[in-house]
Amino acid sequence: MALSKFLSLIFLQLLCVLCVLKLSNGQGLDVNFYEKTCPSLGYIVKDATAKFISRTPSLAPPLLRMHFHDCFVRGCDGSVLLNSTSSNQAEKAAIPNQFLRGFQVIDAVKSAVEKKCPGVVSCADIVALVARDAVTLIKGPSWQVELGRRDGTVSIASEALNKLPSPFMNITQLKASFQSVGLSVKDLAVLSGGHTIGISHCIGVNPRLFNFTGKGDTDPSLDPKYLAQLKRQCKPGDVTTILQMDRSPKKFDIDYYTTVNNRRGLFQSDAALLDDTETKTYIQQHLSHAGSMSFFDDFGVSMVNMGRIGVLTGKNGEIRKQCAFVN
Repeated sequence: MALSKFLSLIFLQLLCVLCVLKLSNGQGLDVNFYEKTCPSLGYIVKDATAKFISRTPSLAPPLLRMHFHDCFVRGCDGSVLLNSTSSNQAEKAAIPNQFLRGFQVIDAVKSAVEKKCPGVVSCADIVALVARDAVTLIKGPSWQVELGRRDGTVSIASEALNKLPSPFMNITQLKASFQSVGLSVKDLAVLSGGHTIGISHCIGVNPRLFNFTGKGDTDPSLDPKYLAQLKRQCKPGDVTTILQMDRSPKKFDIDYYTTVNNRRGLFQSDAALLDDTETKTYIQQHLSHAGSMSFFDDFGVSMVNMGRIGVLTGKNGEIRKQCAFVN
């Protein structure tokens, strides 16, 4: 009898957690949220974004990652955009965010939107729209962006350091990280595919090359030829040398999955996808060009899922006048 009551209590607590997660993830968002208050929003954002991407296509990957880095810390509330103050180190100052680029794009888009629709559109929504448009403009997938987020007023560097998935995570840690924000194992496999575009630096891979377990060793999961190549490019302590994430870093394609399957994933977190049945199966389903369209579709779905994390809606939060500062 006592055991039955205990199990019932645990079940009710689990239901409460799931309800809270569902309410905070996406409630109040709508693709037509600004239909009456800023009907030309989509055109304004895409036009302003295109002016940057047409000149500098390499901005697309960091703009995509900016949305990811925003959503995993305090939800998709634009907190990654806030500047540090004399009394607070903001998320921008955290080590994982120090290589983010493209803040000038967000500021320019926000300025263009404010001229047409002052005080209406949040910076959090602009980040989500710009991420989509930047990817689409380099011939990547497109998806409908749900809107109606409001901007947060808190940004803390230590939270970014603790909550963002790390390139040094194993599969157990990665799954726990995604689960903590309401994302699935499939979302993990799909969103990791965003590494198909862009670059990284030696700081993200050096431990795999020179001190994997703290004994001056290397990661045995790395392809030996790729290991030798990385050691030629990265020296111990190197934090600045640029590395490609896959063989076609300017093209949004499925080459990332081929790279990972060949044990040439750059990060430990990339290689870790082969250590779980579900993520490994997803990778192997996309080893031919036939899988590219399904990946594009899946990527759009997972981006929508991510865009629902911990959003502020209704009267919560604010609509910032400038994205780097609270009102």
